[in-house]
Amino acid sequence: MAPFQTAVTITPDNRDGQEIIEVQILPQDDNWGENTTAITGNTSEQSQSTEDVSNWPGEPDTGIGFMCQRYMGALITYVLSAVAFLSPVAMVVFPKLGFFPALSNRLGLAEGDRLLACGAECKGQLVSLAFKMAILAIGAWAVFLRKPHATLPRFFLFRAGVLLFVLICCFAYWLFYIVQVTETARAATTPEETVDYKALVAYASSLTDTLLFIHYLAVVLVEIRHLQPQYYIKIVRSPDGASRAYGIGQLSIQRAAVWVLEKYYTEFPIDNPYLERIPVSKSRNTSTSFEFYDVDGGNNSQFQSRAMLAAHARRRDSSHNERFYEEHEYERRVKKRRARLVTAAEEAFTHIKRLHHDQVPAIPMDPHEAAQAIFPSMARALQKYLRITRQQPRHTVDSILSHLANCLSNDLTPKAFLEPFLVSDPVLQNEKEQKSVQTWALICEELLTRPIADGALFQLRQNDVSLLCSVKKLPHFNITEEVVDPKSNKFVLRLNSETSV
Repeated sequence: MAPFQTAVTITPDNRDGQEIIEVQILPQDDNWGENTTAITGNTSEQSQSTEDVSNWPGEPDTGIGFMCQRYMGALITYVLSAVAFLSPVAMVVFPKLGFFPALSNRLGLAEGDRLLACGAECKGQLVSLAFKMAILAIGAWAVFLRKPHATLPRFFLFRAGVLLFVLICCFAYWLFYIVQVTETARAATTPEETVDYKALVAYASSLTDTLLFIHYLAVVLVEIRHLQPQYYIKIVRSPDGASRAYGIGQLSIQRAAVWVLEKYYTEFPIDNPYLERIPVSKSRNTSTSFEFYDVDGGNNSQFQSRAMLAAHARRRDSSHNERFYEEHEYERRVKKRRARLVTAAEEAFTHIKRLHHDQVPAIPMDPHEAAQAIFPSMARALQKYLRITRQQPRHTVDSILSHLANCLSNDLTPKAFLEPFLVSDPVLQNEKEQKSVQTWALICEELLTRPIADGALFQLRQNDVSLLCSVKKLPHFNITEEVVDPKSNKFVLRLNSETSV
């Protein structure tokens, strides 16, 4: 049994001037979105159709190796950040918890309590330490404690260098702290020769200052260094030849690849493999054939071969002309069906209006029911436009109705409803590209950790789509000052008999 469509008409009521919504059930074609013949442009015998499932991006790797590669770097960062952040706190708290009994055993309980006492100056240092720790926590959370949005094939040198510097700093401070507290307490014979609690608080505050400076260094190297554009990178996509050019800062090759993919998914148009060859109308899709007749009854095979070669040569010479007319005809058909679609959408939106509290209710409908009511009046025009632009595989009836209901609930205009069908960018608008993990292969002759330079060339490849990225250095801009004489800004009128002035 075929599904049904609902059509809505609005007629005025002579009694109270209100509108009555009449719903009519109409049969719907079962072949919506499935009766499109895709012309892929594959001409060789070994070519494959774009309908082949193997040509589309596969599921991302979800094995243990991929998970370790994705989260191991973040886990190491979290552990080192936690150790570095808790070190100053531990240096202040451990003596109070009795982790260093040499202070009391060597000098006696009374002297040990006196050394662990905290006066006014010590308390001021503790307050300063608390605020420094709060600032360090916020800064570490903003720079380091972030979920990685890209898994790189090699180490990020600057980030790894900063983490190594943090590890060395914590190890050196802890080593000096333990040796200074334990050895000094064991060798001291008087209370003046040992370390008091005030010195330990100052030592912890010194470690916090060092960590703040390391964090500043990390911000400069990881976040700020690449912001100033030094190169421009041109991205060319194959097979459709879409290209963009951007200014880019000093990045390594692998980080530049991540930056390119961010731009690609947010600014490039959707790659439609069904438009590799321009659809030709049935009236122009006619093949020319030649037939030869032997009127003299003799053998004219040589004449036929020469005639065939001449005909093929004439067809080859006129192929550019045929392509020009095909592109012109296709653009005309697209514009024509787009105009019909916009007109049908505007007329369909006039058949529905929001129900207010001060009105007499007619037949109240929720947004989804209203979308089902007005969709049939524009379905044919939309289907023809999607068919000629080869977008039917991307849009189903359910997704269109859901989008239409969302537009109606938010009081959007017909052109806002048609935006996903008329605008083909960005790439992430395509539902097939909306995946949690996108796997790309980075191909480059240089080491991936090296910074990009003038003339660098690398390629990103995902199945049949490849992005060729070429890097050029921005020139040095020499700006000179030129002073204009104020007297040169005065003019006189030149009268000429041949002019109308």
